[in-house]
Amino acid sequence: MNKTRTAFLIAAMLAGGSAMAQGAAGLVSERSISTNAALELATTSLERCRADGYKVTITVLNRHARTAVVVSDDGVNPHTIENSLRKAYTAFTTRSPSADMGKRTQPGLAGFMQLDKITTIEGGLPIFAGKELVGAVGISGAPGGEKDAACAQAGLDRIARSLGG
Repeated sequence: MNKTRTAFLIAAMLAGGSAMAQGAAGLVSERSISTNAALELATTSLERCRADGYKVTITVLNRHARTAVVVSDDGVNPHTIENSLRKAYTAFTTRSPSADMGKRTQPGLAGFMQLDKITTIEGGLPIFAGKELVGAVGISGAPGGEKDAACAQAGLDRIARSLGG
């Protein structure tokens, strides 16, 4: 009787373990840029733009394209807040620099441009941890998108090690 009870307990534990493993298979585990890394990226980008004489807004999005950090320099133009978000969102959505949208050919681009928060303006960059997209950064306010992108790249370079890059 004890052997039967022991065998039944072992079978029940194995079945329970199997059910637990199946339940775990129903979960998704995703990595995202941390708030600390987003702040460091934004701060470094702001320092670079200030050193170059530009007043900018930096928007950093997390893994779900939600705003993690927004930093607007003193005296920055108000349109830069929306523009930096659009640049970051475009980079996140396309998994490529926002300027790449302007290089796409018609007619495919026309429909995509109807989506909210999409832009062809340079200054948005995706954030990768290895090959995994974990966020995006967009900067607006420098006199030219290439200058915004350079500031964003400085921030990305600063946090690359913490992302495993």
